[in-house]
Amino acid sequence: MPEGMEMKTESAVRSVPAGSGNHAYETATVRQKQQLERYLNFFSSVAFSACLLATWESAGGSLLSGLYNGGPAAIVYGIILSIVGNLAIACSLAELASIHPTAGAQYHWSYFLAPRGRRFISFFQGWVSVFSWAALVCISPYFIGTQIQGMVVLTHPEYELVRWRGTLLMWAVAIIPIIINVFARRLLGAIEVAAGIMHVVFLPVTIAVFVILAPRNPNAFVWDTFVGGLSGWKDSGVVFSVGLLGVITPLTGVDGIIHMAEEVKNAKVVVPRSMIYGTMINGVLAFSYLIAILYCMGDYAEAVTSPTGYPIITIAYQATGSKAAACVLMALGMLPGWIALFNGLASVTRLTWAFARDNGLPFSDFFAVVDPTYKIPLRALFLVASCIFALSFIQIGSTAAFNAILSLSTLGLYISYLIPLVLLVLKRFMAPKEIPQGAFTLGKFGLPMNLLAILFATYFVIFLPFPATLPVTAENMNYAGPVLGFIMLFACGDWIVRGRHKWQGPTVRSYERNE
Repeated sequence: MPEGMEMKTESAVRSVPAGSGNHAYETATVRQKQQLERYLNFFSSVAFSACLLATWESAGGSLLSGLYNGGPAAIVYGIILSIVGNLAIACSLAELASIHPTAGAQYHWSYFLAPRGRRFISFFQGWVSVFSWAALVCISPYFIGTQIQGMVVLTHPEYELVRWRGTLLMWAVAIIPIIINVFARRLLGAIEVAAGIMHVVFLPVTIAVFVILAPRNPNAFVWDTFVGGLSGWKDSGVVFSVGLLGVITPLTGVDGIIHMAEEVKNAKVVVPRSMIYGTMINGVLAFSYLIAILYCMGDYAEAVTSPTGYPIITIAYQATGSKAAACVLMALGMLPGWIALFNGLASVTRLTWAFARDNGLPFSDFFAVVDPTYKIPLRALFLVASCIFALSFIQIGSTAAFNAILSLSTLGLYISYLIPLVLLVLKRFMAPKEIPQGAFTLGKFGLPMNLLAILFATYFVIFLPFPATLPVTAENMNYAGPVLGFIMLFACGDWIVRGRHKWQGPTVRSYERNE
C-alpha cells in the first residue's frame, strides 16, 4: 500500500495492520490520519498525569483496607512498596511509549512485541484494558458520592445511609466532567494545570491542620504497629498483602496519559516524562499524607468502625474536634479527586475510541467516529459514560459487589501492564537488536527494571482478588477475580465469533518531528 493511503468507513479511519514481522515498527508504511488536535503541552501533560492518579486523595478514601489488614506498619511499608513497584512499571512502559505513543498503548505494543499469536494477544489485551479503565473511572464518583453521604452522617447522626442515594450522588458527581469533556475540551489543559496546583497545595494545608490540632502518636505506633487479628487472616504475610489494596489502588493508572498521546505535543518526549514525573510526584504526596494521618489519628477502633463508612472522616473529626472543619478537610481532598474524573473520562474515552478504530469493539464503525464539531470521539465518550451509570446500579444491590468492581479495575490494569512487559523481556532475550530505540531509554538498566516491574505486578495481581475478611460469605467475597475471568472468557468468545474475522491488529502512523 502506498505511503499516505488511508482506509475510511464514513468519517472513521479504519485500521490497517502496519506489519506483522519483527521489524514492524521500522517497516510500517501505513499512515494513520491524525484526527485529534494536539493541545496538551509538557506542563499540562504532567499535571494531567499527576491529577489523574489523585493518589493522596484516594489514599484517604481507601484507608480502611490497610487499617483492617495490617494496620499502620502495613500502610507505611505498603505505600513504599507500591511507589517502588509502580515507578518500575511506569519507567518500563515509558520506554515503550517513547517508541510509539498512541491511544491504544498496551494492546498496540503487545501486537508488535509478540513472537506469535499477536492478533489474539492484542485483541484480548484490548478488551481487558478497556473494561479495566471503564471500571477505574467509577472510583472517583463512588468515593466522592459516598463520602458526601459520610459527611452527612457525621453532621446529622440520625441520617440513614441508603445505597440508592449514593448511586444518585455518583451520577451527580459524574455529570459535570462529562459535560466539560464534550463542550469545553480545550479548557482541559488549563483545568489540569489548576488542578495540579490544588493537588500539590491542598496537601500541605491538610497536613498542617492535622499537625497543629491533633495529638501526636508515638513513632512506635506508626512504624512498628502491625494489626493482624481483625480480618480473620492468620498468616502475617497474607494480612500484609491483602491490606495493600488501599495503597496500590491510589497509584493505579500510570498509563493514563499514554491514552491521551495523540493530543499531546511532542508526544514521544513528553508522554514518557509525564508518566514518570506523575508517578514520582504522587508517590511523595501519598507517602507524606499517610504518615501525617497515622501520626495524628486518634482512637483506632473508632476509626475502623466509623458509621460514616470512611475512617478518614472520623480521623479528621477526632483531630479538629469540629464537624465543620472535618468537612472542609474532606473537601480539600475531594475537589482535586473530582477533577481527576475529568482526566479519567478523557483517557478511557481515547482508549475506547482507539480500540474501536482498530475494529476491536462490536459496532466499531459507529464508535470510531470523531465528531467534526467537538473534535472528540463523542460516541466513545457516551459509551464510557453509559458504563459508569450502568455499573453504579450494582452498588444498590451490594456494596461488596461494587467494591469488587473497584478491585477489578486495579487487577485488570496490572494484567494489562504485565502482558507487554513480559513480551518485551522475551524480546530482549530472543532478539534484542530488533527492539527500536525511542526518545526515552533505560539503557543497560532496561532488563533489570522490566524484571522488577514484572515481579511487582505479578505480586499485586496474586493478592488483589483475595477477600478482605474470613470466613468468606456472599456479602464479603471479593468478586474481582470471577468478574475479570468472565471478561476474559467474553473476550475469547468475541474473538471466535467476530474478532478473528475483523481484527487485523493496530495501525501504525508515522510521526512528524514536531509531533
